[in-house]
Amino acid sequence: MQRHWKKFVAALVAVVVLVLGASFIYAKFINKADPEFNQSDVDRRLAEAAATTDVSTDVEVLDTAVTAASDPATPDQTAVATQSTVAGAQNSPNDVDGTWTIKAGSEVGYRVKESINGFDTEANGRTQAITGTFLAAGTTVTEGQWTVDMTTFQSDESRRDAQFDGRIMDIAQFPTSTFVLTAPIDFGAVPEEGGTVTATATGDLMLHGTTNPVTFEVQATFQGGLVGVLGQIPIVFADYGIPAPSFGTVTTEDNGLLEFVLVMERA
Repeated sequence: MQRHWKKFVAALVAVVVLVLGASFIYAKFINKADPEFNQSDVDRRLAEAAATTDVSTDVEVLDTAVTAASDPATPDQTAVATQSTVAGAQNSPNDVDGTWTIKAGSEVGYRVKESINGFDTEANGRTQAITGTFLAAGTTVTEGQWTVDMTTFQSDESRRDAQFDGRIMDIAQFPTSTFVLTAPIDFGAVPEEGGTVTATATGDLMLHGTTNPVTFEVQATFQGGLVGVLGQIPIVFADYGIPAPSFGTVTTEDNGLLEFVLVMERA
């Protein structure tokens, strides 16, 4: 009997060691959260977007010039029309007045700290399904809003995505989230090409069908006729009626981050 008991204890210890070992390996080596968005993400996405924008702009200018050249207008009129088109396609970096839209290549994500059987790690998921517009006048953004398709978030773990889509965010009932600016963002100045400015944004954030006021810092970079915006919004899950993400042996903190990189182009 004593021998059987020892075997049972040894087997139990082996299982515990195996589970803890697997948890450690997963938390420290397999689960690889993306790094937080930073300025290098903004710079890279602006460069990629500017390259695409430059190509389309050059083609448009060339087409206009060819059309103007074949028009029966006088040579002087043709030259003026062509010069005007080229000038209009090359907006000054300091000319930001007007409406700006969120361009493809923008991305928003969530980030939360996890513990798997006592081993700390981090989880994140992202989507590029974000749309919106902002209105600028001088150095101030006077109006703005964005909408995120919550059904498109993905992480590196399908089981986490299933929990996110169902029990946690209930995307069937709450398929979108929104942010609406409620106070102007005053950047104080429009920097030179490639320069960056920081300001504070205030608005209403709707998640999981619940809206709360939020205030957070945003960093804007002006480059190639585009604007890149970097920011993070701290989220306390209970404030939005979001169930605790903890599940089984995986526990999380009661808060996380909504992080984003936006590439804005003139509408």
